[in-house]
Amino acid sequence: MSPCEPLPATKASPNDVCRVLSDEFGVTSNAFLPEQQPLSRLPDPYYAPWEAIVSSLSSHLQQHTLRQEVDRLPVLSTDHLTTEPEWRRTYVVLGFLTHAYVWGGEVASERLPPSITLPFLSVSSHLSLPPVASYAAVNLWNFSSVSPASDLTDLDSLTALHTFTGTQDESWFYMVSVAMEAQGGPIIPVMLSALSALHHHDLPVAIEALGEITSCIHKLGILLDRMDERCDPEVFYHQIRPFLAGSKNMAGAGLPNGVFYDEGKDGKGEWRQYRGGSNGQSSLIQLFDLVLGVEHVAQGNASPDSYSREKKMESFHREVRGYMPEPHRRFLEYVEGRYPGGLRKGVEDLLVTPNRGGNDGERNKLREAFTTATKALAEFRNKHLQIVTRYIVIPSRKENKAKSNNLATASSRLPGDDKKTFVGELTGTGGTALLPFLKQSRDETFRAGDFSR
Repeated sequence: MSPCEPLPATKASPNDVCRVLSDEFGVTSNAFLPEQQPLSRLPDPYYAPWEAIVSSLSSHLQQHTLRQEVDRLPVLSTDHLTTEPEWRRTYVVLGFLTHAYVWGGEVASERLPPSITLPFLSVSSHLSLPPVASYAAVNLWNFSSVSPASDLTDLDSLTALHTFTGTQDESWFYMVSVAMEAQGGPIIPVMLSALSALHHHDLPVAIEALGEITSCIHKLGILLDRMDERCDPEVFYHQIRPFLAGSKNMAGAGLPNGVFYDEGKDGKGEWRQYRGGSNGQSSLIQLFDLVLGVEHVAQGNASPDSYSREKKMESFHREVRGYMPEPHRRFLEYVEGRYPGGLRKGVEDLLVTPNRGGNDGERNKLREAFTTATKALAEFRNKHLQIVTRYIVIPSRKENKAKSNNLATASSRLPGDDKKTFVGELTGTGGTALLPFLKQSRDETFRAGDFSR
């Protein structure tokens, strides 16, 4: 489907819209989650060596045997994978094994062995995803529920297929994001309806849709607020978070050049640097931005003069689309190409040129509904900032009582001159300067609803 080719008209049946979303873009009734639960195991016994290690991942990491086990693995081919769920399952397994290998020791490993590199490059090429534990690997394709018919917005019914630590805290951390993704399922057709309605100057439909969008964002915030129920900040910061780090901007953690993906023949391979998995790679959150017309330029740099430079550079939000499943990237590109500037541009055009549609009362209601929706999204980002403060900022200020090297700190800040202390801005698992980036993203969201500038 061309980026500018419309989906079925606003008045088309919901089934028609959902069918096109699923067939063309992999968008399901669960939003960007698969329609069916992910595979919990590869069916072909050929892949049993991978499954054996990943099923006991936390034990191997605790006993410091993970790298030894991976080094003994044969190089398995991806030729036996026959369905897309199997390719996705393989991506999850190899993503977890990769990060466990790199971060599962006293020091980070700068080399990934051929037994992981070769199949991971193959599956990543097939899925058009980077060979890293992305948001898709740890969230979208890494969940199970109590029954196939379960409501995936029911957080209590969800559990992660795999974790690094074996803790309930880690599973809960991932499943909060899964439930939020599922919560967004019903709102995607509504967002498309709002864009189409405003494009055709149907203000009552757009106003109603904006109200539903605002309500959905509030529900996402309620789910995010449940993080504290079963995920302890200290456990997250010191035990879970180090494994989620990527290899980009990680010199302070022992990866000055990233990771060497060893292909095993006469030194063949490549140094690669990737961002780690983060919620910034969620297609759902980016879709809200595109629909509302929130413009992001933030790269997450910490320097005071970075903002002006970033306007000329690719924003983090656009860069991380490369970490999203390819059909989802195309969907975002479709929305962006079909409705440039999103709802904000449509609202602004009507305010500047009132005779285009609606009466004064409808236009005022439209502006109010739009501003309310952007404020809701900005407040959602405020909630995220509060989570970051509790789960990263505060734990980072406490003394580490462990005698071993603290990769939580090493992967969060740049090292000082003495190589023992860490200085500078906190960094996210995606490699950004954490607080400046998140604050800037929030402020950019607030600005989208301000028509006085």
